[in-house]
Amino acid sequence: MAGNRCVVYMGPGKVEVHDIGYPELALPEQNRKCEHGVILRVVSTNICGSDQHMVRGRTTAPHGQTLGHEITGEVIEVGRDVEFIKKGDLCSVPFNIACGRCRMCKEGKTGICLNVNPARPGAAYGYVDMGGWKGGQAEYVMVPYADFNLLKFPDRAQAMEKIRDLTMLSDIFPTGYHGAVTAGVTTGSTVYVAGAGPVGLACAASAQLLGAGVVIVGDLIPERLAQAKSFGCEVVDLRQGPLADQIAQIVGEPLVDAAVDCVGFEARGHGAGAGEAPATVLNDVMTVARAGASIGIPGLYVTGDPGGIDDNAKIGQLGIRIGLGWAKSHSFTTGQCPVMRYHRQLMTAILNDKVQIAKAVNATVIALTDAPQGYKDFDKGAARKYVLDPHGLIPALN
Repeated sequence: MAGNRCVVYMGPGKVEVHDIGYPELALPEQNRKCEHGVILRVVSTNICGSDQHMVRGRTTAPHGQTLGHEITGEVIEVGRDVEFIKKGDLCSVPFNIACGRCRMCKEGKTGICLNVNPARPGAAYGYVDMGGWKGGQAEYVMVPYADFNLLKFPDRAQAMEKIRDLTMLSDIFPTGYHGAVTAGVTTGSTVYVAGAGPVGLACAASAQLLGAGVVIVGDLIPERLAQAKSFGCEVVDLRQGPLADQIAQIVGEPLVDAAVDCVGFEARGHGAGAGEAPATVLNDVMTVARAGASIGIPGLYVTGDPGGIDDNAKIGQLGIRIGLGWAKSHSFTTGQCPVMRYHRQLMTAILNDKVQIAKAVNATVIALTDAPQGYKDFDKGAARKYVLDPHGLIPALN
C-alpha cells in the first residue's frame, strides 16, 4: 500500500511533511464506508492565507492538524455509489465539503452544508473546526459526495496546459470573485480591494473580469502592491497617508462604488510601524464605500483567536463602527464562498483565455517537501501564490 505524505501543523510557526497513511473510502467518525466518495491523486494543491492563520497559532488548531483545502487531482479510486465521476477524470475540488442533499446545499449555500460537520454548519479539508476531514496538501486525498462536489475538466490535455490557472478554482479565484460580486462590482464600477495577498489579487482580477472601470488595491507591503500594478490595478500604500485621500487622488473623490475586505481578522493599522488592529479594514471599507454600497467580506474572521490583541478579539468581538455602515445603508456579505456557485463559469473563462489568474497572483510551483519553506516565505509577505506539486506532474513553463 502506498504511503501519503501530507503537510502537518506541528505548533506555531512550524509545519512538517509526514506520512499520514493512504486514504480509505471510509468515514471513521461514522464507522462506515464512504461509497459516495473517491480517492484523488493530487496534481496540485495550494498554500492559502487561511492555512497561514493556523500556522501562526492564531486559531485553536491542534498540533498534528493536517493542512490543505485547495485541491486539484486525478480520480484513481471510485466508491460504489459514484455514478458520473470516473477513474482518470481530472477534477477541481471545492474547498467547501457539501452533501448536496440538505436545505443549505439545495439553496446553493454549499459553504454552510448541514451534514458534513457535527460541530457547526460548513466543512473544509484540513482545517480547524471544519469537520475533521483530512487535508489535501498531500499526495492523495479522499473526497466525499464526489458526484456533487467535483468539477471535471472537459479536456485533460488542455487542463494540464492551464493547470496553474485551474488550480485556483478550488478556492481563491471563486472567493475573490464572490467578494467582487457581493460588493456589486459591474461595468464601470470604481472598486477598492483591501489586501494584496492572493485572495485580494484574485478579487482585483475578478473585478476587472466583471468590467470595473477602476480597481484600487491597498496594502502595506510594496512587493504585493507591485504585483497588483503588474496587471493594471491602481494601488494605495497604506503606510503613506489616509486611505480616503489616496483614493481621491485616483478617482477624484474619497469614495468608491464597491469595497471588498480581503484581509480579515489579522488586519493591521495604517502608517509606518502600525500594530495589529483587527477592525481596521472593516471600518476602512465603510468609510470609503459610497452611501448605498454593498461590501464583500471574503476575508476570514474567527470565533476563537488565542493570539488576539485583547479578550474581545480572542472571541471575534471587534470594535466595528456599525453605526457608520447603518447610516450609509451599507449591505454586508460574509462567510465562506460557495465555490460551486462560480467555479464552472470561471473554469470556462480560464479555458477560453478571458483571464490569466495564475499571472495575477504570481503562481509559484514548489515541491511538496518544500512546503515548510513556502509557509515561511509566505508569512514574510512574499508576493506569490505557492502551488505544491506532490507528484511532479505540473509541466514547466515554456
